Amino acid sequence: MRRLPPLSAVRVFEAAARLENFTAAAAELGMTQAAVSYQVRALEDRVGAPLFTREKGRARLTPLGMRLLVPLSQALDTIAAAFATTRAEDEGLLTVATTNTFANAWLAWRLGAFQVDHPDLAVRVTSGNRRADLAAGEADVAIRSGFGEWPGLETHLLMPIDFTPMASPRFIQQVTERLGRSLVPEDLPSLPLISPDDHWWECWLGEAGVRYEAAPARGGIRLDYQADIGHAAMAGQGLALLSPLMWRNDLAEGRLVRLFEQVSDEGQGYWLAYPAERRSVPKIKRFREWLLGELAG
Repeated sequence: MRRLPPLSAVRVFEAAARLENFTAAAAELGMTQAAVSYQVRALEDRVGAPLFTREKGRARLTPLGMRLLVPLSQALDTIAAAFATTRAEDEGLLTVATTNTFANAWLAWRLGAFQVDHPDLAVRVTSGNRRADLAAGEADVAIRSGFGEWPGLETHLLMPIDFTPMASPRFIQQVTERLGRSLVPEDLPSLPLISPDDHWWECWLGEAGVRYEAAPARGGIRLDYQADIGHAAMAGQGLALLSPLMWRNDLAEGRLVRLFEQVSDEGQGYWLAYPAERRSVPKIKRFREWLLGELAG
């Protein structure tokens, strides 16, 4: 166990020795002259000998004070450098924690634009189902799904989590050719559904007036993430429930087709979240403004 003197006293001693003046040291440190004198006396009591000889308007180091000044100044420089490096690294790296779906289906396609606008700021994206502990510093910001109510966090709604059936053009063509007509909601329960036990199917079909039970024995591919579900749909594996805004590029470029105008939701959304006390941190402010602007556009 280290037997260290109070670091506050060491800091005061170094400033007074460097400036050779208690009043100037007090001004530099934002303290009173009496507080400087108290800290110096505390350090002198610890070493058992005077560190300064007081003269009018000047404080000269004693031989012991001179021996202590160099190593203590170097130690304070080392501490300052360590924190400066940490601060520079923190200011130059933004860590974003999000879901696999948001990362793969939306963020990864657009993050390059943020990097072009902010070349001095590196961005690291971590994705997964585990919720990052923002208070513990596991990430600077998070993009989460839910209702936006997380204690201690400031949140901004990015987009609603809504859903509607989609499929590849080829899949729809094959089905409609077999039926000899366009699809209607009543056809869906008998068609290949991706993740047919997802409660979203019951919700969407129920709002469309179609009775549906997501029985475990029902056939179909089961996938955990909307990103994987969307790619399976594009590969012609069946019908998928997907969020239109999340897949707008694939819809615009014809890789996916919406079957119906009806869109359902359960009141949830994707939210940008970060500790409320960090709202003014420059890198968080820059990312927030870019992300909200990107979605508004």
